Amino acid sequence: MVLEIQSKSAPKPPDPFEPTPLLRLAFQTPVKLLLYNIYHLVTFLRSTPRPSQPPIRVVCISDTHSHIVEDVPEGDILVHAGDLTDDGSVQEIQKQIDWLESLPHKEIVVISGNHDTYLDPRSRPSLREDQRSGAVNWGRIHYLQHRRLSLTITPEPRGGDMSDATNSRTHLLSQRSRHRRITLYGAPQIPACGPMSVHAFQYPRGRDAWSETVPEDTDILITHTPPKYHSDLPLPSGMGCEHLAAEVKRVKPTLHVFGHVHWGAGKEVVWWDGYHDAYEKGMAIQSKWTHGLFNPWLWGNVVRVVYRGLRGLIWDRVWGGQGSNTIMVNAAQMHGNTGKLGNAVQVVDI
Repeated sequence: MVLEIQSKSAPKPPDPFEPTPLLRLAFQTPVKLLLYNIYHLVTFLRSTPRPSQPPIRVVCISDTHSHIVEDVPEGDILVHAGDLTDDGSVQEIQKQIDWLESLPHKEIVVISGNHDTYLDPRSRPSLREDQRSGAVNWGRIHYLQHRRLSLTITPEPRGGDMSDATNSRTHLLSQRSRHRRITLYGAPQIPACGPMSVHAFQYPRGRDAWSETVPEDTDILITHTPPKYHSDLPLPSGMGCEHLAAEVKRVKPTLHVFGHVHWGAGKEVVWWDGYHDAYEKGMAIQSKWTHGLFNPWLWGNVVRVVYRGLRGLIWDRVWGGQGSNTIMVNAAQMHGNTGKLGNAVQVVDI
């Protein structure tokens, strides 16, 4: 008689692209959870950055994965931060481009994502021959792949109604005579999250693929990956790139648009001051024992976030000073990993 021994299958590790339950975070990394919440509370209490005049309205989307977004708001620039498709074929990419080109925005800027397989020559061979035959016709769309773009924008007039027709015409002429020159830079590379031969524009996680790559005069930075610890499911470890985070800090663009981590969708303001530095330093600390409860360096950064955050809050709310900042937007449209659109389109005035 042959005895068959059936071993129980090992439990699957948690999906890093799914949010970790709050109770698990409270047990695994309680001090970092406290740090994260204090940092975001102070950020929430600070005022919204004042846009330049005349303001340029940027409409931000990402991770449409072959879906069509209904009711895209009007704006001066439309940005798509990658993952146009699911299968990465030239045909699906073209369908998304045709849809984007039909929208009324004067300027439309697109980068690739890891699912847009055809656009990376390294991953293109993984497609069937019929999926990679032909070429993408970009039409009037600006496709940025490690490329800088300079645009002269004449913002559309917005705001309250004028009291009479003459004032309205004068206001309109005044607004349209004012132009703004802005610089955009787009790059698609992400830390590896799947097979290199299938997913586009990947580099091994931990490798520096960013330092000194973004032009210093960049106003709008468009990447597919988030910077680490910002709208990237920061707890317990973050799915963004630490080297991109350092590059954003060096350049300090007015707006940084990205996607990739669907559950991180939303908008936040990063103030380039001491409380932000303490937040990132604290989040980067690795505590192997007691979940960081007795780690003095981690607690030291919690104290610094509180102290420097309150100083910045008083400077902002009492004295009216704002300081250097970057608006960060995770523009993913896909609602988590449901396969369905559901996140709001993000609109930013800069």
